Amino acid sequence: MPIAGQGMLLTSMDIDSLHEAEFNRWYDREHLEERVAIDGFLEARRYVAHDGKPKYLSLYSTATFDVLESPAYRKALANQTDWSKANIARFQNMIRGVARITISRGVGRGAALGIIRLRPPAEGADKLRAALREQLDPASRDGIISMHLLENDPDLSKPLTPDAEKPDPGAGDWFVLIDATDVGAVPAAAAGITGNAALKPLVVTSGVYKLLWDIAKSDLPRE
Repeated sequence: MPIAGQGMLLTSMDIDSLHEAEFNRWYDREHLEERVAIDGFLEARRYVAHDGKPKYLSLYSTATFDVLESPAYRKALANQTDWSKANIARFQNMIRGVARITISRGVGRGAALGIIRLRPPAEGADKLRAALREQLDPASRDGIISMHLLENDPDLSKPLTPDAEKPDPGAGDWFVLIDATDVGAVPAAAAGITGNAALKPLVVTSGVYKLLWDIAKSDLPRE
């Protein structure tokens, strides 16, 4: 199946090597499971960069976009664990996108992920979305499992770090996700966007990531 649900929280960050082991332990032993347990969250995935920045990337799928501004999620943000607070304070170069999944084509999730960050023009979102829909067709690309478009909500897409209130021209950016069987399958699929003369000026960054692990609501311990 394509990405579950209609909403997506995307977070990406670097971490100092001094604290990297603790950061990974926190993500693997507390944070992903804690987030997926929130009402309306469906699944989460963790990645590490093969060729891209920041180094770490996480995706959290939600049943609807409204879950990402729900009382349950706001309560979780306001009541971070001490372990969470310590790690969040160490985030560097953080990207946080609260997005609607507007295109999701294909079946399943891959071991590799291509990600392309786009800055849509002030006018013409519908035209851009239509152009991307034509490009996001995994059926014609070997090694590509599914392809997706995330459109950030500029008001909700703010980092959790102390500089959250600084103006962010990228808060309304879009992200193309390319689920692939291997990192080697991503560049050719990404080139349809990054090398497209009409789309290339909108590309902010692109990268390739490897899956570390994922967790779904059904994986959570039963009481």
